[in-house]
Formats: sequence, structure tokens, C-alpha cells
Amino acid sequence: MRWGLGWWDAVTVVGSTIGLYVAFLIMLRIVGQRAFAMMSSFDLAATVAFGAVMGRAVLGYTPTLTAGLLGMGTLLILQALFGAVRRNRRVAAAITNQPILLMADGAVLHDHLRVTHMVEDELRQQLRLAGIHRYDEVTAVILERTGSVSVLRRGETIAPELLSDVRGSDLLAARHVRP
Repeated sequence: MRWGLGWWDAVTVVGSTIGLYVAFLIMLRIVGQRAFAMMSSFDLAATVAFGAVMGRAVLGYTPTLTAGLLGMGTLLILQALFGAVRRNRRVAAAITNQPILLMADGAVLHDHLRVTHMVEDELRQQLRLAGIHRYDEVTAVILERTGSVSVLRRGETIAPELLSDVRGSDLLAARHVRP
């Protein structure tokens, strides 16, 4: 194992890390929050392979301890910077996916499933995990920014501010949304 790293190699590690991080964010924005939602064995294999490719690209042909520490440090700084930038609503809307309604009043919104790259089988799995026995028990299902799924049951009204950032929330019947 080599400990040292020349200045040009250090600049290459930092530049590669920044470039891959930004490219990763852009790809996630395009693919959507479904990318890390319900991970199947195929998704897990792709994630491991993706991490290996990114790690190799960041560290170069002859990884060193210094290059690894520099790459990790750059990633942590980027995480902190993007965390601070996301506090601005407009910037957050531009770089993150908006939550999206997948079911409204017991009906599956197939167009929204397509947009999120989800299939109805995955939606049914999330309903079962939430203890839902029939579609008519559901007021709303929302795919959140994080890729998790929120299931809101019929019978309780929803405060409008909880749906203010949800794409498609206008499809819910007014009887379900009241202050």
C-alpha cells in the first residue's frame, strides 16, 4: 500500500469525487426516488456494483490511503454543502424529487406509477406491509422524496399543509382534505 499522493493526483481525486457526486445527483433526479425505494436483490447488486465503479473512479488506478481519505473527506464536505443548500426551498425543489401521489381514494394512479418507475406489484407490497386489506381502505399513498411510501388510511381527514408539496394531491376528494 502506498501512503503518499502527489499534488496532481490529489487534485484528480477531488475533481473526480466532485464530478461523480454531481453526476450521481443528476442521475437520481432523472431516475427519481424509486431508485432507492424498495430494494430487490437486483437493486442491491446494482448498488454494490455502482459503489465499486464510483470508488475505483475516484481513487484511480493505484489507490492509496491518502487518496481514500481525500475522497471520503470530499464526499463528506459535498454532503454538508448540499445539505445547507437544500434549506432553500427553490434549490431543494430543483435538486430533489417532489413527493408524488400513487393512489387517491382507493384508485391506483397508473400514470404516476409510470413516472416513478414503480409497478403495481411493488405498490401492493407496500399496502400489505401497511396492513391494508383492500384498496378501498386507502385515502392516499405517497412516494416520498426518500423513496419510502406513506399509506394514509380512509376515515381521517388530512391537513392541507401535509399535502402542499405532494404532486397530484389535487386528485384527492375534498372530503379527505380539511384543516
